[in-house]
Amino acid sequence: MMSESKREEVSARRPRYAEEFQRDAVRLVTDEKYSFKAAAKAVGVCEQTLRIWHSKLAPPPEPCGDDASVEQLKQEVQRLRRELRRAEMEREILKKATAYFAKESQ
Repeated sequence: MMSESKREEVSARRPRYAEEFQRDAVRLVTDEKYSFKAAAKAVGVCEQTLRIWHSKLAPPPEPCGDDASVEQLKQEVQRLRRELRRAEMEREILKKATAYFAKESQ
């Protein structure tokens, strides 16, 4: 386990960004169509940090309508499959955590 002073050291080295700054960075990806790599470089943050902000702050994509092209439908299916895999993985993690804590409390 990490000691309290060690945790303070780690958080002291990690800069905190205002939510408005984070939203502006995410807008580069969502509205301006920057790649994650280019947007992260433009605002001076790690690409993974920008991806985390994007997952928290970006609006959910609009579902395809009845008049969607085959390519749009393929992209939506691909996106939905990714979301499903992630949700299944999160569910498995929660199951394991629940079992672990249930065992610990006995």
